[in-house]
Amino acid sequence: MPLTKITSISGRCVPVPGDDIDTDRIIPARFMKCVTFDGLGQYMFYDVRHDEKGQPRQHPLNDPRFAGAAIILSGKNFGCGSSREHAPQAIRRAGFKAVVAEGFAEIFFGNSTTLGMPCVSASRADIGAISEMVEANPALELTLDLAAKTLSVADRQFPFDIRETARAALMAGEWDPIAQLLDSTREVDRVATALPYVGPRT
Repeated sequence: MPLTKITSISGRCVPVPGDDIDTDRIIPARFMKCVTFDGLGQYMFYDVRHDEKGQPRQHPLNDPRFAGAAIILSGKNFGCGSSREHAPQAIRRAGFKAVVAEGFAEIFFGNSTTLGMPCVSASRADIGAISEMVEANPALELTLDLAAKTLSVADRQFPFDIRETARAALMAGEWDPIAQLLDSTREVDRVATALPYVGPRT
């Protein structure tokens, strides 16, 4: 089944400021006792969004002004720490479609790309400017254009960077290697049959 070609994403934003936001903050380890990733979204950033009694704290992700936001704005080295795949899964399952930050941890970036969730890098000044605009008017929508490599909000445009291999894979609908493998079983069988140490299946 062909994957969706992701060329642009539009949606409202929520600023989640801070550098070195690690995967344990994104999804605390105690919520990773699951067979599937279903339901992880409700635990995204749980410990910074709730106090020790489970009551909501004052946090942008709890702010009703940003309810339904699709794009996170953040700082340097987003997704650092352990390599848990649950972190981007939690963000994606909480309804977010992209993350705009100053930079990303390598493994988090790769895991996000295979979910079809672009992670793009912009300067601190540009992210700050977008955050100010969104704080003033949370209804503003940002458009992340992978083809043009621009972030557009209101009447302003900002450049972003993304690894070219990831950008090409997202735009071509080739961002999930497992799905590609499952869709290529005939080719896999053809190659396997030609290998002298495998041969045809019986």
